[in-house]
Amino acid sequence: MPFFRRRRKPNRFLDLLIQQAQFTLQGFELLREYMREPQENLARQVKYIEEEADEVRRILIEELNRSFVTPFDREDIFALSLTIDDMLDYAYTTVDEMEIFDLEPDEHMRRMVDLLTEAAQEILRGVQRLDQYPGVANEHAVRAKALENRVEREYRKALSELFKDPQSLDDIMEILKRREIYRHLSNAADRGDEAANVIGDIVVKWM
Repeated sequence: MPFFRRRRKPNRFLDLLIQQAQFTLQGFELLREYMREPQENLARQVKYIEEEADEVRRILIEELNRSFVTPFDREDIFALSLTIDDMLDYAYTTVDEMEIFDLEPDEHMRRMVDLLTEAAQEILRGVQRLDQYPGVANEHAVRAKALENRVEREYRKALSELFKDPQSLDDIMEILKRREIYRHLSNAADRGDEAANVIGDIVVKWM
């Protein structure tokens, strides 16, 4: 039986990863609200969540640096923390640039964020199940990867529609702004896919 499934002491690293994943889900839930009703207070809340998650990651890195024994490979702990953090960073940069560009959400953005919120939920569940139910954790990772594929399909659809028949310089400026937001959301999906891959790697190594 793998070491991390028969532990007796609390797994500090896993607790911190769960906290990160919870913050990431909260960030995307707020972004989803913002996409339906853009409000400055929602943008501020996303920033606050991102800062809180950064603090958790700093604590995790310090714990990692001073620990000789970890429940699973330290490289995997670092990679999972990084990819979860990057997902939330892209949620923040999305809402931040929409505020800067004074850009209204569109249906493509809403659909992509809906899917990303589901993916963040799957990542959280995967991390939560790693300790006692690694097989279930892997199932959540597979679901997160499937959601990433759906985000990418929506991203390509959004781009194909975006570049149809611009009529003016203003149209071109609007295209460039929206493309940047679509790209942030696509990047968030990529990082969620990487987080799912790390969960899968941990399961393979320790089951």
